[in-house]
Formats: sequence, C-alpha cells, structure tokens
Amino acid sequence: MANETNIHRESRLAKLRTLQEKGYNPYPYKFVPNAYAAELHEKYKDLPEGTDTEDRVTIAGRAMAVRNSGMFVDLKDKSGKIQVFCYKKILSEADMEILKCVDVGDMVGVSGFIRRTPRGELTVAAEKFDIISKSLQPLPEKFHGLTDTDARYRQRYVDFIMNEDSKEIFKKRCKITSAVRRYFENHQFLEVETPMLHPIMGGANAKPFITHHNALDMDLYLRIAPELYLKKLVVGGFDRVFEIGRNFRNEGIDKNHNPEFTGLEAYQAYADYNDMADLIEDLLRFIAKDVLDSDKIILGEHEIDLSKPFKRESIVDLIKEHTGIDLMQAQTLEEAQAMAKLIGVDAGACTCWGKVVQEVFDEKVEALLIEPTFVMDMPRDVSPLAKTHRLNPRLVEHFDAYLGGMEIGCAYSELSNPLEQRERFEAEVAARENGDDEAQMLDEDFLNALENGFPPCGGMGMGIDRVAILFTGADTIRDVIAFPTLRKKD
Repeated sequence: MANETNIHRESRLAKLRTLQEKGYNPYPYKFVPNAYAAELHEKYKDLPEGTDTEDRVTIAGRAMAVRNSGMFVDLKDKSGKIQVFCYKKILSEADMEILKCVDVGDMVGVSGFIRRTPRGELTVAAEKFDIISKSLQPLPEKFHGLTDTDARYRQRYVDFIMNEDSKEIFKKRCKITSAVRRYFENHQFLEVETPMLHPIMGGANAKPFITHHNALDMDLYLRIAPELYLKKLVVGGFDRVFEIGRNFRNEGIDKNHNPEFTGLEAYQAYADYNDMADLIEDLLRFIAKDVLDSDKIILGEHEIDLSKPFKRESIVDLIKEHTGIDLMQAQTLEEAQAMAKLIGVDAGACTCWGKVVQEVFDEKVEALLIEPTFVMDMPRDVSPLAKTHRLNPRLVEHFDAYLGGMEIGCAYSELSNPLEQRERFEAEVAARENGDDEAQMLDEDFLNALENGFPPCGGMGMGIDRVAILFTGADTIRDVIAFPTLRKKD
C-alpha cells in the first residue's frame, strides 16, 4: 500500500511540475465562489432535461471523481455535490491543459453556465477551469469505520472528506455546543473563562497532567475541572456563571473517555441540587428541540422521550432495587465489603463505605439506567464539595445524571461552610497520603474565598462530548471529537 501511495504521489508531483513549468500557480492566494451545490439544486430543481440557461455561476470545491478523460468532474463543496461539464469547444486551450493535470482530491474552481443534461443531471458547463489546490495525496477508494478505524481517527481530515456521516456527526456536535451556550445566555447566566493552569489540583477527583512553568520555576496542573474558580466568582457577586471549556484527566481511554474533553459547568446562587435537576432536564429538552427538532432521541433499540419527567432515585435505593442489598444497613467498611461480596463485587480495595457504594453501583446498576435518571444522594465520604444531606449525615446533596447507561453530568448543593470544607479537604489530603492519587488537595485560597461568604448555591457539570454521543447516535466518544487522543504510532 505504501509503494502504491508513493507511485500516485509521484504522478501528482509530476503534474504539479508540469503546471509550474507552464507558469501556472495551482496554489492561488484567493478564489471567490458565488454559488454552492445545494442552493443550485434547489433553484433549478424544475429545469427540464436537455436545457441550457444563460445563468452563470462560480463554484469551488474538491474533485471527487474525474470521468471520460476529464470531460466530467464531480465537485463537492460544503453543501453537497454537483457535476461539472468540461468541453473542449467551450474551454480555452490553456484550460484544457490544466484539466489534463486534474486528479481526484484536487481543489478546483469553475465558472460557467447552468444546464441540465439530456440524462437529467444538473451541471455547470465550465467556461473557466482552475486548480486552486493541487492534492499530492491520493484519496482512498473507501474510507469507512469498518475498513480502517485507526486511519479514520489519525487522518480525520480524510475521514471528513470521504465519510459524510462523520462530518454530519461533528457538525451536529457543534450545534449542540451552540445550543448549550444559547440556553444559559437565555437564562441570564454569564459566560466566563477561568484558568487552565492550576497551582493546586481541585474541583474533581481525578489524576492530573502536570507541566512546568519555566519563568516561575513551578509545577502546574492542567485543570481537571473549573469548579473552584467558578465558585470564587459567585463569592465575588456573579450570581449566575457558566463555562464551556477543555478539561484534562490523566486516565484511560475507552468509548466514553478521552484524556482531554469539553466540560460544561454552571453555578446559580440561591439554588440547590433540586433546582439543578430541573435545569438539566430543561437543558436537555432545549438541546433536543434545537438540534433534532424533537423531544425524542434514539439509543440503539431504545426511544427516549425527554419530555417525560426524569427519574430521581437515591443511589442506595437503586442498588437495593437491582441487587437486593441495602448498603445503608452497613455501619462499617468491612460490613459493606462483605455485602458487596455477596453479589459478586470485589470491594476489597475500597477504603471507605462510600467507595463500596460507588463500586457496587458502577458494576451492577450503571449500565441498566437507559431512561434519564438522576442518581441522588451520594455518600458523603466520596463527595468533598457537596453539602451534607439535610436528612442524613452519611450522604450529601449530590446527584449524577445518567442516560443510555452512561453518566453525562452531576450536580450539588454546593458546600458553603468554610470550616466543614476544610475538614473535607483534610480528609482528602489524608487519602492522598495513603496512596489515593485522585484525591483532592487542600486549597487555602478557595477556603479563604468561602470565608468571605459563599451564598447558598447549586452547581452542575456536564460532559459535552457524552451529550454529543447521545444526540448524534455515535458509537464512541472518538466519533464526536475532531482529533481524539491516540496511542503514538510506530
């Protein structure tokens, strides 16, 4: 395959040299089309077969097929495809020489008149033909996921050229991000930007990426979450803020995880986690209407109706429902581990009751939550930034949002007591010292911010990439990220 590619490249290089020797530049500074394929098909949909018009247009795009020694070229632009007719009685001799150097994959510009061929094909009859970017790499004949998935992700630009489904998924993902932004702006939230280089790791439990700032001679962490900075803004008087931006977590890669991903976080003063649940329901419905023009999404064999109220159930009740064990009855870590073992879950590595609860949930329940579900009231010892539950001190007012068997977001009644927050951080520090490299660090500046008065506040976070998986029908997170992280190729 490599030798074949080299042969094709040499042929294209030879054509490039031919053009340059004739004084022709196949890499011009500018070319301005005034029409696009889709609008031409719509405008001339009633044009009879065998009809020439006086209407002249200039189009530009990629040559996807070259037939009959260049007499017919299929041109693809951002909107679709249209046929170009290149006839020696219409084109100049110089343009015919340029046409001889055209390959599939070249970017071309064409000016000519509109006609419909006797066979019914809408066509631009070329009166001027230009190569505006000579392609030196041959396009593959087939470039679909099942033939070479690795190549699709490594050469995503080729995937987008050849695979219209990939392109549509990515365009829809962009619309989802725009819809999210519009929703929060419509609800009086202020979009802000916070640092991506953090002196202290915080805002989530995850392994960080570490870098070094030479001028300051200090290590910094690529942010795992913007949470603590956004809360500082709420302390400063910005009652409703949101941020859409990249987060970085030094974790494994699978169909739902990429080391860098786009996160959404939003904070609303004078609200709690129940308000955030209402907000997330409303947000997902808004996205569905805006992007899909529907209340429903299709997940495999399941049709999900987002117009229905989302389920809200506690994590321990869901575990009891699906496994028969009631972890609220376990008073010690050892009792919880023994209960987990009864249902085939090895929780021996868990260091606290809450982690046993989370482990059992992840193994036995998560994949079953196809319908939209808020998994409420998480264990206090695994959620250091949420308020203690107002009815049960073993729990916190924290829920995770699930859809299609996948976590897509979470929300808290945010912890506002600086003294309790310090205790929680100190417990995290102890966990780090005992080998938990995902535990959070103690952030004195954040604690100082809370001591200035942090109002009652609801906060939510959501993975834009995971939402895009659900709303596009993509198989994996790699399909909704333009350039996913990949293992280095030998």
